[in-house]
Amino acid sequence: MRRLSAYLVVAVIACPWPGNSQETVKLPPPDSTGGISLMKAFKERKTSRSFSDKPIPQQVMSDLLWAAFGVNRPDGHRTAPSAMNWQEIDIYVATATGLYVYDPPTHSLELLSKVDVRDKTGTQSFVKNAPVNLVYVADMSRVKKVASEDQPLWMGADCGCIVQNVYLYCASAGLACVARGSIDKAALAKEMNLRADQRIILSQTVGYPK
Repeated sequence: MRRLSAYLVVAVIACPWPGNSQETVKLPPPDSTGGISLMKAFKERKTSRSFSDKPIPQQVMSDLLWAAFGVNRPDGHRTAPSAMNWQEIDIYVATATGLYVYDPPTHSLELLSKVDVRDKTGTQSFVKNAPVNLVYVADMSRVKKVASEDQPLWMGADCGCIVQNVYLYCASAGLACVARGSIDKAALAKEMNLRADQRIILSQTVGYPK
């Protein structure tokens, strides 16, 4: 399949996804008018490791991905900051119906594989049944003009901002989530068919609380 110029790869389960057999799923426009106040979201923000297998509706998936790292300005800038505007963090989406990648400029998901790889996105038992596992991948080909020893700092900071966006959205939408570093990265990278210059940073499980 074609390589997107900038995307976020995530593990997602649909109910089922409309256009599931198509290579590209155009998401509905994000609803930026709802939710709770920011201060309330901070109060409600928390980690959860107990998830229902209830599917996430497509509108909620649209809002989640836009909140995570979607385009929020005409100049292409995003909802989370990025060092030197590299926009190097991609979100891979693994679901019961397959592995997708999020393309922020078109606000769509591209199907990469019809294989359910959720159980490969972490070592915890809950990942294989939770409806959504987001896998954050740094594309090193976009990281320019920085010493190699400083790269992990910038990539970690950029990824952390996206992770917190997801936490706050989940708090606002009544979803449970947990950011995770316990991953067999070599095995997952092979399953996702990543290049040598793509690095898995973290995963984040999202779903309705059990």
